[in-house]
Amino acid sequence: QVTLVESGGGLVQAGGSLRLSCATSGGGFRFTTMAWYRQAPGKQRELVARILSSASTFYTDSVKGRFTISRDTTKNTVYLQMSSLKPEDTAVYYCHGYYFRDYWGQGTQVTVSS
Repeated sequence: QVTLVESGGGLVQAGGSLRLSCATSGGGFRFTTMAWYRQAPGKQRELVARILSSASTFYTDSVKGRFTISRDTTKNTVYLQMSSLKPEDTAVYYCHGYYFRDYWGQGTQVTVSS
């Protein structure tokens, strides 16, 4: 059984930084794609950043220049460095991995106060 576990969320003031981590256990394979999604109250889950096994990255426009996604392919671990946080970044952040199907973590809350 494959399990993704996020950590690093919390409460931070606007302008601050947080680093999210997502560790994987089980599976015996490497995800072809890993990503971070977020879901704010009353809104749909949205893609924040994605990184391929080639290290190619994608960011949604609202986080470009502020967030950085990285991964350790040997450990199937993905990170999200978040800087210059804004109140609108407040959401539950979910780790995602893809290998012939979608795998999700349970989410970690990020709250940015103004």
